[in-house]
Amino acid sequence: MMKKRFLCGMILLLLGVPCILKAAPAVETSSVHEGILRLHVIANSDSDADQSAKLAVRDAILPLFAEETSYDDARTYLLTHGREIQETAERVLNARGMDYGVCLSLGTETFPDRTYGGLTFPAGDYDALCVRLGAAEGHNWWCVLFPPLCIVSETGEPVDPEDIEPESWLWNWLSSLF
Repeated sequence: MMKKRFLCGMILLLLGVPCILKAAPAVETSSVHEGILRLHVIANSDSDADQSAKLAVRDAILPLFAEETSYDDARTYLLTHGREIQETAERVLNARGMDYGVCLSLGTETFPDRTYGGLTFPAGDYDALCVRLGAAEGHNWWCVLFPPLCIVSETGEPVDPEDIEPESWLWNWLSSLF
């Protein structure tokens, strides 16, 4: 049993060193913002109905970008399908009986620090699709549209990356030895 533990410890040490050396390389703040497209949805107000509408609009927009494989593709899709994106958001609002409109814009927006899983995006200015609902005076919701960190499940429901629990076959195997 002692040999097994020693062997497992050595395997973990040998496998862990390269992981530690590669973990979280330092990134210059100036280059972090390149190639990142954020999504920012601002609710009409803080009422329960408007906050619910904000999330429904988000849920309807996210799947539209599911096929984009690069920043340029996502940006091009946005620029060429802006009307479709806006109509999608308006349909959601109309179905909920909301009598206000949607304003889309693509530009630079300032975002606070945000961590998605183990990846931190520092505060700063990012390219963003901003979706303003009505007066846009309510709480907002944002994520990273590309690279795709606004994760959507098979049913189209968004998944918070912090709720994802990675699984390692190596860890499972090593754990089974004890």
